[in-house]
Amino acid sequence: MPFQAIEPRRLYRQIADQLRALIERGEFPVGTRLPPERDLALKMGVSRPSVREALIALEVEGLVEVRMGSGIYVRPRGDGANSGSVVAESPLDTILARQLIEGELAAQAAQVMKGADIDGLREALDVMREEAASGNIPARGDRLFHVRIAAAAENSVLLRLVGELYDERHNPLAVQLGSHFENADSWEAAIAEHERVVDAIEAGDAGAARAAMRDHMARSHDRFTAHWSPADAAATGRRRPPSRTMHRTT
Repeated sequence: MPFQAIEPRRLYRQIADQLRALIERGEFPVGTRLPPERDLALKMGVSRPSVREALIALEVEGLVEVRMGSGIYVRPRGDGANSGSVVAESPLDTILARQLIEGELAAQAAQVMKGADIDGLREALDVMREEAASGNIPARGDRLFHVRIAAAAENSVLLRLVGELYDERHNPLAVQLGSHFENADSWEAAIAEHERVVDAIEAGDAGAARAAMRDHMARSHDRFTAHWSPADAAATGRRRPPSRTMHRTT
């Protein structure tokens, strides 16, 4: 018998596989609300963000429905269900990886960026504002901003890596996650965070630039792990994200 390639299974996929098996065995019938993320995380011995990604994967597959303000419900099998499981990089792991890498790149940019380079960052911010004002997710300006900071290192490997990590936001898991939590208010906050990064770089303050970029990534991570329902938010004293929607462009 020929050997088959062995692929490491991402944690969220292992969680999704367990939940799918429970659904298929009838432990959670159609129309049933799944336990809260916090309870699932405790029972399975994993983090709540990993459970979040597993639930999003099952939503992409058409097995569950996310009802913001209510919870996660099992869907009937039908035309909405995909035949295969979702395999994509973890959006939350990607953000944490970017936090480590881009924090240092922002610190280095503060040491070398001057004049026209700073203008280029502010130009990227203007593109973000224009996209947001049109009701679109400002991904083009956002990507330009992060890539221009990476370019200051004059290292083609780092530049390519930053671009590739950013483009993971277009994988099906990240797109679905963003559909619930990206909105006009969240992007307004993100743009303000970008402005603090530019201010620190323009001031030549490497420490402040590193801190501002890391803070931006941490806040992005928090936005994607906000609670689904008011009841869950009240349990931890956190509020639900605002709901002004935006359009995703390609």
